[in-house]
Formats: sequence, structure tokens, C-alpha cells
Amino acid sequence: MKKFRKVLDGLTTSSPGGTIGSPSCGSAAGTPTAAPTPKEIDVQETLISENFQLCKTVRHGFPYQPTALAFDPVQKILAIGSRSGGIRILGRPGVDCYCQHESGAAVLQLQFLINEGALVTACADDTLHLWNLRQRRPAVLHSLKFNRERITFCHLPFQSKWLYVGTERGNTHIVNIESFILSGYVIMWNKAIELSTKTHPGPVVHLSDSPKDEGKLLIGFESGTIVQWDLRAKKADFRIYYDEAIHSVSWHHEGKQFMCSHSDGSLTLWNLRNTTKPFQVTFPHGKIQKDGRKESCKPILKVEYKTSRSSEPFVIFSGGLSYDKAGRRPALTIMHGKAITVLEMDHPIVEFMVLCETPYINEVQEPYAVVVLLEKDLIVVDLTQSNFPVFENPYPMDIHESPVTCTAYFADCPPDIIPILYSIGAKHKKTGYSQKEWPVSGGTWTLGSHTYPEIIITGHADGSVKFWDASAITLQMLYKLKTSKVFEKPKPGEGRAAELVEEDPFAIQMVSWCPQSRIFCVVGISAHIILYRFSKYDANTQIVALEVRLQCEPEDVITPSENENNPCFSEPGSHSPQPHHQYPVSPGSRTPESGKDSIPCLKVRERAVRVPPGYQSDLVIQLLWVDGEPPQQITSLDINSAYGLLAFGNCNGLAVVDYLQKTIVLCMSTLDLYGATDPYQRLTRSPRRNRQSTSGLTELTDNQQSVDMERSKSPTSDHVNGHCTSPTSQPCSAGKPRIPMGPEGPRLTRRGPGRPPFRKAQSAACMEISLPVSHTEESRENSFSRSRSSSVSSIDRDTKEAVTTLQFGESYGRKSDAFPTPCLWVGTSLGVVLLIPMSIPTDQEERMEESVTVGPSGAVQMLKGSVLHFSFLDCMGALIQSPYEVWRDLNAPEDPDRPRKRKLVHFSPSSSQEACGEGHLAVVCSERQAKVFLMPSQSCLFVHNITESSFVLRADVVSVCNSVCLACFCANGHVMTLSLPSLRPLMDVNYLPLTDMRIARTFCFTNGGQALYLSSPTEIQRITYSQEMCDNLQEMLGELFTPIETPEAQNRGFLKGFFGGNAQTFDREELFGEAAAGKASRSLAQHIPGQGGVEGMKVAASGAVGELARARIALDERGQRLGELEERTALMMTSAETFSKHAHELMLKCKDKKWYQF
Repeated sequence: MKKFRKVLDGLTTSSPGGTIGSPSCGSAAGTPTAAPTPKEIDVQETLISENFQLCKTVRHGFPYQPTALAFDPVQKILAIGSRSGGIRILGRPGVDCYCQHESGAAVLQLQFLINEGALVTACADDTLHLWNLRQRRPAVLHSLKFNRERITFCHLPFQSKWLYVGTERGNTHIVNIESFILSGYVIMWNKAIELSTKTHPGPVVHLSDSPKDEGKLLIGFESGTIVQWDLRAKKADFRIYYDEAIHSVSWHHEGKQFMCSHSDGSLTLWNLRNTTKPFQVTFPHGKIQKDGRKESCKPILKVEYKTSRSSEPFVIFSGGLSYDKAGRRPALTIMHGKAITVLEMDHPIVEFMVLCETPYINEVQEPYAVVVLLEKDLIVVDLTQSNFPVFENPYPMDIHESPVTCTAYFADCPPDIIPILYSIGAKHKKTGYSQKEWPVSGGTWTLGSHTYPEIIITGHADGSVKFWDASAITLQMLYKLKTSKVFEKPKPGEGRAAELVEEDPFAIQMVSWCPQSRIFCVVGISAHIILYRFSKYDANTQIVALEVRLQCEPEDVITPSENENNPCFSEPGSHSPQPHHQYPVSPGSRTPESGKDSIPCLKVRERAVRVPPGYQSDLVIQLLWVDGEPPQQITSLDINSAYGLLAFGNCNGLAVVDYLQKTIVLCMSTLDLYGATDPYQRLTRSPRRNRQSTSGLTELTDNQQSVDMERSKSPTSDHVNGHCTSPTSQPCSAGKPRIPMGPEGPRLTRRGPGRPPFRKAQSAACMEISLPVSHTEESRENSFSRSRSSSVSSIDRDTKEAVTTLQFGESYGRKSDAFPTPCLWVGTSLGVVLLIPMSIPTDQEERMEESVTVGPSGAVQMLKGSVLHFSFLDCMGALIQSPYEVWRDLNAPEDPDRPRKRKLVHFSPSSSQEACGEGHLAVVCSERQAKVFLMPSQSCLFVHNITESSFVLRADVVSVCNSVCLACFCANGHVMTLSLPSLRPLMDVNYLPLTDMRIARTFCFTNGGQALYLSSPTEIQRITYSQEMCDNLQEMLGELFTPIETPEAQNRGFLKGFFGGNAQTFDREELFGEAAAGKASRSLAQHIPGQGGVEGMKVAASGAVGELARARIALDERGQRLGELEERTALMMTSAETFSKHAHELMLKCKDKKWYQF
């Protein structure tokens, strides 16, 4: 624990490098700066570096680009492999584990060691891995890297420790699972086929042991060759040569016949009695045409042949549809007796697997479900009902139902908000699901002690918003809101909307939510804002639309003379919402389309509509077209329920709306906000408008500090920071078309004057961002860590000063203020901080009648880079929350005894600070720098240069371990935390080596030391930077392995066992062991040891409960064996006594006989 005491009295501005326990800027701690205020700040900081540790907690969503599927029928857990080398292991809700291969190679195949708590993965880099699932965080125990052959197929028989591995060359190798060493026993392709065969059979596409005899291995080659190999005799029992390529093979459980699927859309059934030709050939979807020929069909990629006691066998396959039907969706076909059911899927089928009651392949299979892995979904079909309904998926696999465009994360929400949202959302759930329980029910998970209400909000490209319950490291959808219902559907080619956004006009760019007042705001890509209020009652509502003309031409309004003649704050009352103040005027028409002026991008529904309980639209704010120019996208937003105000900004300026009175309080350009206090001495543009201007908005005169500010501006300052990263961000360049330089010029000017560079809204997963200004800008966009030394270019000079962050709060607008008043803090892309005081009527009736007035701008502060975040601390270092209004249901029935009144909760900076006097601390963070100011004196107490080589993408003041800190995420992948108020570095971890646009758009921090980002287009990754949570993570995660006794094999009966062969006599160890088969060539495969052998894995404790359960089962098994031994001993004693008796009788009978009498 370290105590920071800063005495500001007597320090002067000439000594900013005061050595009060801290070196210069950007080093071990924030630099105290001079502040001539006779005040003593005494903050006892409790956070130390040991409170922080960064680790991943859990991943939600559908595995991106899945490639493989496996199921353990005893443990009932499911594994999914992906193209990026990831594995997701799923059990009952709460049991959800993510593992990643270090190589990042695609997972080709997965094989469970059934009921052993282990998993084998085969990857595209020709490496086999053995994973230990008996721990909450699975780890690789062994790896085996093949050097000379490519792995194509693997098969692990039930209760066997020998893995069959087929290769591209057609050879079959055998690996010992316990030691992960190759056996010397190899089935070479040239031995498997006849010597007279002239062509290579192709890669191995199937391996399986015969249900009738484990000593017989069926090998399927891609060309159509099938060989049954006798492992004992080391020769082929039979060979089948078929003229169609094979994709898969499936046995009948009796082992007398098997089925193959082929590339021509056919299924062949083969009987072992006669392998010269198929017993049956069917084209399930190949109809006979008029000319007598069959339709050509697509390949059947996989078939499963499963038997049932109570009904006909099931034949289930994917593919095989006819080619002639264009646009037909992928399908799974279920043939049951004579009935054929085709289940059409929304996405291509990657893999499917039939779930059966028994793990033994030589028993009646009794299928009960089919798991179907699609490219973008996971569904499970119930086979026990004739209509084949699907099970309701308990996992959040539909995060990407529409591409995610933004995220928000709220920890420590009011405890009542989750049940309310769930009850409203449950009314709109789909029906028609199977009534049976979800079949993937393995593992155990208990609600940990370290849980609190958490909500994640995702915005999507189709305009929908989803609320998720994220408590206790799980994720469950609570409520879905469709913002597009507010608008009329844009018709093709109709009006400006069609020209502006052809697809996804409702895509969500930003969300703002106040959990206490339940007010919710969304910002859309079409420059619109929708404000929602929550109600438990349905209502008839008329949507109120407010149109704002936030468009200006800086070339004509930035001369000092014009600023003097038109002061931005002449009188407090002069900014009542009058048209000439609401809309900064754009002089003159620049395009022939100027007649299409003052129209919004989307049309709001005019008629009254009945809205269900939940979030109901209260106000729609739309920016207007001006002189044929589209409105620029909104880059910042803040809403305060206590004030009843909403503020938003873009690269043109700032607007404040009173959503209670539905009026515009303030609307003006960024430059006008400064008045005479403009820190940049901006000059008039050149009157020659048709040439490339070398001066611009950021052209400075003899102001080296400002030049440095401009250089430090990141390439994405207007698009990534301050929550303004739109999926289709467009540059905020000057309204007039410029003549681009370089060879790209003609292509870039084709858009024409005033034509917006909009395109389809990309999801946050996309790495592209629409920047059609210059190829240099585009290249900078995709390399975050690049130096900005060349950033003072003509492109950047034409970029307007955008409002990047806004924050309402109780503060001191001027140095002379004695008491805090409602203020709006404004941060811009040029690193400028503005403080705008406001006068808001306090009485409820006056608040609805009198207008809110805005005073002249107060403080103007400067930071390096675009401003990202504001927060306020009291003089004891505690976080001051923004005031809010307690939620009240406006649609609730009127109660005459208890009239509904606004109940406001204020956190005044001076409410609990009698000891340290009035005032508060303001924490301001930009792309490169953090500063702490003392209010109302506006003196800078601490400065810290966060990064020199990169820039900050996201910054938030968050609570951790009963204290607060500043958390930052940089474009170079570093996650940092700084103490408050001293800005002392506490943690700096190089978490992500390369940051792409998807992560930049979606990364967000929250309280409790947690954060999240979109790790892929379909998955949310949650992380923690709290040591306490890292320590408790093991307790919060689910157990993948639970001790379960393996089901006993059915008694096959004497005749079946006698005539069907005895599979139990096959000893693989005798055949494949080193003593019999010898050692494999060392150059063929390289063994890479992991963290322990299988013996260690089997006894590894996964918790005291698991150990006791295993001990109990072991004792039960031992007792059972002892009982069986005792029975056998008794039978042997009885048999011996009988034999002795018969021998004695025989002896008595024969003792007196002579030899010739026998």
C-alpha cells in the first residue's frame, strides 16, 4: 500500500517536472504538474501490481469455421474442431471449454478415448495430439508429428489403446495411445491391394474394425477400393474394386454387411458373403428422367447405417441431392424403412454424427439423435419422434445470427434487471422444439461464489440488439430488440435512403444504456439515434421524430473575423431551439441535387403502432442531408436520465437534445464551440477551391505543440476511438470533392460530388473499413502500429475536428464556480477538452415547460491524440457516478394516491468531502496520454504518456478490488492499468500480438476486472485482468470429466458367440507391441512429449469429489470382482468334490476285478 500526498501550494508552472516521488512523463508514474492552488490532495491508493493478472476466462458463441466433430457416448460431451486450430468442448449448460493448438493448424479429425477423459486430435500439419480432459483447463499430454506422410483418417476402437492412422499415400500406421509411439506394424498400400493392380488406390478415407471380429480392419481408399485386412495373418481377406470414389463407410452392427457412400450420389450395400458386386445400389435423390437416364446427383459425403430393435434401420446421410435444382439448400436425409425425410439446412453441412445408446459397435445401436454441425450453426435432431423435431440449443450459438457490429459490457447491474428482461424476452421464444432434454449433458458445473449480475449487449448489422445474461461466466440471451421496426422499409430505388445505404441501413454503430433508469439509446449507420424507454405494459405509441441539420462548411466559417462577429455563446438564452440556431448554415449550393435538401436517410413510421412490453421507442433523432451531401456518421453519444438530455457529435459538430421536451437545445459546429478560445489559430482556406489545398482545418501558425498534437493523431482516430468505429466508417473529409493525387485519382472521383462512400454494413468481424480517400489512408488503416510521422498529409488536413467522446456530470464549468452544476464534457479528435455548463430547471413542472439553457464554454484543455474517455473522482479517490433518474413505468396505470414523480439520484462531488473541501478530480484519457485535473481550478495534477509507438483504442475507469484504476487497450495489443489519481503503471501485458479491426471495434472493459472482445466473427472472448478472479477461475469453470462406470456389453449368447467368432481373443498388444512388430522408423514420425503420461492422467485428481468418486467406483469394481472370484472358487470346489466322489465310486467298483474282466 502506497500513500500519495501532493501539496500543490507553492508549485509554479515553471517546474512541471517536480520530483514528488515520480520521474518524468511516460515513466514509472504519472508526472505531477504545477497547480497554484492552496489545497492538499490526500488519496490513499490501495492497488498494487500484485492485484493484476491477465488471463482468458471463457469463450462464447459458435466455433468459427468448424471442421470436425466428435461425441463421447458415455461421458456425453461434444467436441468441435476449427480451421484455426481451436477446440470447443461442450457438456451441460455451464460446461463449455475452449482449447487452442499452439501451431494454429486446422483440426482434421477428433477422436474421444471413450469414458477415459481424453481426446485425440489430428491436425492439418500432420500432427496427432492427446489432450487430457480430466482437468478444468485441458492440456496436451503427447504429440506425434508425421514427417513423410500426410494424415487423412484416424480410427480408435472402443476400449483399445491402439490408434489406426491412414495417410495420403494409402498406408495405415498404428500408434500406441499410452506412449504415443508408432508401432512397427504397418499396412502398406501395395500389400493391401493386388499386385496386378496398376494404379495407386488413393488416400485412405476410411478405417474401421469389423463388429464381428476386431482382428479384421476395413480400409477404404478414395478411388473406390475397399480391403478387409486380417491383422493376425497380415493379409487381405477380400478386396472390392468399385468404379465410383468412396467418401464414407458404415457397418451394420452384426458385421455381415456395410454401406458405402459415393461421389455420384449413390449408396452401395455390400454383403461379406459375396464381395464381387454390391448387394444393393440406390440413388436416394436420383430420379429417372423421361429419356430413361438417372439425374446426376451431388456426392454423398457421409452415411451412417444404424439399427434399432423396435423399428427398421436408419440410414442417414448428407449430400446426394440432384444438380438440376439450382439454389436448393444443403440437406440431411433420414431414410427410415420406406420413409425418406429431407431436412433442409440454412448453412452447408460440415459434419454430422448419430448418437446411439451403446458405445459397442457389435450391439443394436438404438439411435436417438443426430448432431449436425453446419458452417454457422449447431443443431441436434430428435430421432425418437416421427416428425424429427430439433432440440432447443442451450448454448449461445446465434450471436452471429446477424453480424455483430458493436458490443457493450455491464458488470454489477441492478439485480432486478436480469429477471425482468428474461420474463419479457421469454414471451417471444420460438416453439416446436423437442420436449426431451438436450442430449449433450456431460460434465458438472456449479454456480460459483464469485458471481454478480452481468449483462452483455450486442448490436447487429440488421438493426437488432441482443441483451445477454453473462453472470457466472455463462451466456444466455435475455431479450432481443429490433430497431428497424421504427422505420418504414426502404423500397429499392426510392429516395435518398436507397442511394445512401443499399443494404443494412439499420446497422448499429453504438449503444448507450443506463441500467438504473432503464433508458436505452442506439446509434445507427444511417446517422440516426433511437431512444427507448422500458415498460412492463404494452402501449399504443406515436413515434416522435426530431430532425437535426448538423452540417457545416468549415472553409467558410473559420476566419477569426467571422468568429468575432458571430460569437458562439452571446447570451445564455439565445440558444433556445430556433431554426437558425439549430442548423449551422451551409452557404450556397454545390451540386445540382441541392433541391433534395433537408431530408433524412430513413423514413420514420408515421402511424401509431401497438408495441409489446419491453423497450419501446420514445424518440428518433435523424441527421439531414444538406445541399446534396449525406449526413456524416455519429461518432459520440452520451445520455443522462437525471438531466433528461442526450448529446451526440460527429465530425461536423455537436448537438444536445432535450428528450423530455423533444427539442434541440444546442446544435453547432465544433469550431463554433470554441468561440474566441480556439487553441488552433486556424486560417482561412485558399479561395481557389478547385485545386488541392495545402492549408486546412489543422493548419497551425507557430504552434509547435499543436503540430505535435496533429502528428500524434492515430490513423483511426475518427473511426475507432470514442465508440465511433462504424462498420462502414467514412472519412470526415471536407464536403467539397478534392482532386486525389496519384494513379488512383480517376477511380476515386467516379463517385461524383456529394455521393457518399457507403456500402453494405460489414460486421465487426470484418477487417475492412471503408476509407475511399486514398490508397495511403487504406494501408495505414490496416497497420495500427505504424508510425504517424508522415500523418500530417493533405488527407489529415482535410479531416474535420470530430467530437469523439461526451460525458454529462456534475462539475465546475468555470474556475470561479463555488458549487458544481450540470456540465457536458466534450472531447475532440484533435485532443481538445471543452467544458460546457448547463442550466436545468429542478422542479418537475418547470422542467417540462422551461427550456434548458447552455452557458459559454468554460475550460479548454489539450492532450496528445484523440480524446477517448472522461471520469470523475472525489478528493478521496472514489469514483463519482453520473446522476440518474430512478426507473418509473410511464405506461403503468395511474394511482391517484401516489402520483408518478421523477426521482433523481445525484452523486455530488462535494456531498461526502467535508474533510477535503469542495472540488473533484477529472480523469481524461486520450490516444496517447492520460491527465488528472483538479476542479474547479482546472490545474493538471498528473500526466502520463501511455504510449509513444502505438495509440490507445479503448480506455475506461473501472473498479477493481474495492478501488478504481484506468484500464487501456492499445492498438499494438497491450493491455495496461494505471493507478488513480497518480497514473502509476500497475500492469502492462502484451496480450494480442496483432490487433485487427474486429477487435478494435468490439473491445470493452467493465468493472470487476473484466473485458471482452469479438475474437472471431461468431465468438465473444471474455478475459480478466484481476488477480483475484484468476485465482478463483478454477472454481468457476465446469468439470469436463465425471467418473462414470462403463456400461457392460450385452451377453451375446452361446450360439452367436460360437458361430460369430470370439472378438475377445484378439490381443492387439501381442500384434502391435515392440516385441512382435519391432520399432517404427525414427524418420517417419517425431514424438513430442507433453506434460505427463496417460497413467498420470488417469490418477490426476480433478478435485476431492472426483477422487472420492473414483475411489468409490474402484472399490465397487474390486468388490464385484472379489464376489465373482468367490463364486468361481465355490464352483471349482463343488466340481472337485463331485469329481472325487465319482473317482472313489469307480475305484470301489473296479478294485476286485481282474485285468481280463475289463
